Amino acid sequence: MISIAGKKISIIGAVRSGLGAARLVKSLGGVPFVSDSAPKEKIQKNLELLDGENISYEFAGHSERVYDCEFMITSPGVPSDSQVLVNARAKGIKIISEVEFASNFCKGKIISITGTNGKTTTTSLCAHVLNECGLKTYLAGNIGIAFSDVVLNVKEDECVALETSSFQLDHVDTFKPSVATILNITPDHLDRYGHELQNYINSKLNVFKNQDENDFLILNADDERTPGEISNPNVKRLYFSLHKTVSDGACLEDGKMVYRRNGNVEFSCGINEFSLVGEHNYANAMAVIIIAKIFNLDNDKIKSALGNFPGVEHRLEFVRELDGVKYINDSKATNVDSVWYALRSFEEPIFLILGGKDKGNDYNQIRDLVIKKVKKIYAIGSSADKVFNFFHSLVKVEIKKSLEECVNTASSEARENDVVLLSPACASFDMFNDYEHRGRVFKEAVNKL
Repeated sequence: MISIAGKKISIIGAVRSGLGAARLVKSLGGVPFVSDSAPKEKIQKNLELLDGENISYEFAGHSERVYDCEFMITSPGVPSDSQVLVNARAKGIKIISEVEFASNFCKGKIISITGTNGKTTTTSLCAHVLNECGLKTYLAGNIGIAFSDVVLNVKEDECVALETSSFQLDHVDTFKPSVATILNITPDHLDRYGHELQNYINSKLNVFKNQDENDFLILNADDERTPGEISNPNVKRLYFSLHKTVSDGACLEDGKMVYRRNGNVEFSCGINEFSLVGEHNYANAMAVIIIAKIFNLDNDKIKSALGNFPGVEHRLEFVRELDGVKYINDSKATNVDSVWYALRSFEEPIFLILGGKDKGNDYNQIRDLVIKKVKKIYAIGSSADKVFNFFHSLVKVEIKKSLEECVNTASSEARENDVVLLSPACASFDMFNDYEHRGRVFKEAVNKL
């Protein structure tokens, strides 16, 4: 455990992870300084929180003061090539992520869950199952709760289920989870990684780079981008699969999620006993089943927890049904692969709201599904023209100025047994604070109908 008492620590970004890191630095006797490039009016509430904690900060740019530090903690929203980080590296200043920083002070076991899709659902399900089985588990990370805000609460016999994005794994040095899980890897955030898929993959692989023979690595046997060979071969590898028989891990067999250890069946649960539907959710659940069995939790309690899991807000979230039309909030679908899963989840005709801040999307992946399932697309945000140009020759496409306008128009055009689906395939930052803000605006518009 490192000591930071009396040391100056600079924190880049005054949002959730930055605020959490600043609070943790201060509680450990360090001297935090938070620096954000955003104008004051955009982060006013966060600055007021810092004022209340008596933590120094600056906004609307980064002054020379930010480089007067022992090391620098960067928020996941700050690109690695941003000038402040480039300058810090040139000055020889060590840069770490908030997750890396907080992990130094975690007494319990870290369960790190990453992947392009399914992270939030799987991490939430993991915490739910482990807690229901009597193993105290905190929920944190990219899910919206800074690791720094919970880490000092975690006792030696407890766990933290940590959703880790590629951005959080970009700046890890000693981060060493007891259990690491890579759910899947598909193209995403290519705008952040120089449009090189391998750069994005390399960030994901950082999740297990420090693991050893005492740790577990859970991998998707169906994912072509999951590495066959890894740099630390002594780590205990377990697999899950929708299509193959697995001797150490979990697989789908005859409508059941089956867990085997050394070839012997130790647990099974029918997919009809799980609260969520869809193959992608069965894959997520099997990853969690493996985690539960690593800790040798009770089978009946695992099955019960799988059956009463309530799901995750903004991820294929049912909002309401009006005049026979279902409204679904899938605002967390920030890439094309997520939309592919969403479209496969419905048999009914779909009115699809698509668009936002494009991250290098290739819509060919959902082309055939859109032709088969979508009645009409409402294109929004800065990528509206790209969406229109790709799809207008395949289905009806109409560009809209706001989410509220999409909802109001869809309500007049959709008929009984149709689905109105917000599944944008894009980031939200062109119009909203984050995907949660976008989801709330959608739900408010739907509930006003």
